[in-house]
Amino acid sequence: MSTASLAATAYQQIKLELDTFHYAPGDRFSENEVSGRLGMSRTPVREALVRLQREGYISVLPKLGWVVNAIDFEVFAQLYDVRAVLECAAADLLCACTDTAERLQALTAIWCVPDAERLREHARVSLLDEAFHLDLVQAAGNLEMARIHRDLTDRIRVVRRLEFTREDRIGTTYAEHARILQALLARDAAQARTLLQTHIAVSRDEVQKITVHALQAARRQRLSQAHVA
Repeated sequence: MSTASLAATAYQQIKLELDTFHYAPGDRFSENEVSGRLGMSRTPVREALVRLQREGYISVLPKLGWVVNAIDFEVFAQLYDVRAVLECAAADLLCACTDTAERLQALTAIWCVPDAERLREHARVSLLDEAFHLDLVQAAGNLEMARIHRDLTDRIRVVRRLEFTREDRIGTTYAEHARILQALLARDAAQARTLLQTHIAVSRDEVQKITVHALQAARRQRLSQAHVA
């Protein structure tokens, strides 16, 4: 297996462990530790860790190894506010276009579908949800706005990763995305902005609740394991 393939495998495994809080915020670990556990050399493991560092999951401590980043919900709430501003501005631009339907055709084909055609796989829906918001801003045609929005998306991905571990979030997201698209297709900018603001605010609050619950469950499991040991 090539180094790139090994690095991709290492990335997926470590990310899963971060998502399930095998490594919790504040935990430290070394490249040697991960390499030994995964049965890989340090090179692909380091590449995987650097990628996770760029995505905001972990940080490197000189001579001390790696540490899982703390989750600052106040900062993330501010980032969600900025996201709402950008997406509402994109909605205004889209509603002013003469080819709105053409620009949104691909998104409409994904989200405006009957319940029987909706995807159920959490990981896949999560990727499509992120792409929905990125593509929506991209479709508005302002390249700088799209660039800033992509950077913002990279920063909040670390907390959004758990949103679709709850089944009800999938159906809710499909319904809300469809309503947003319908407002945009009708060129009702005020309605589109209202729907986007509500959608993003609810997503922010749900992500925080799901993350806090997952953290608490992980801590209880650790305490239970420590007690047994």
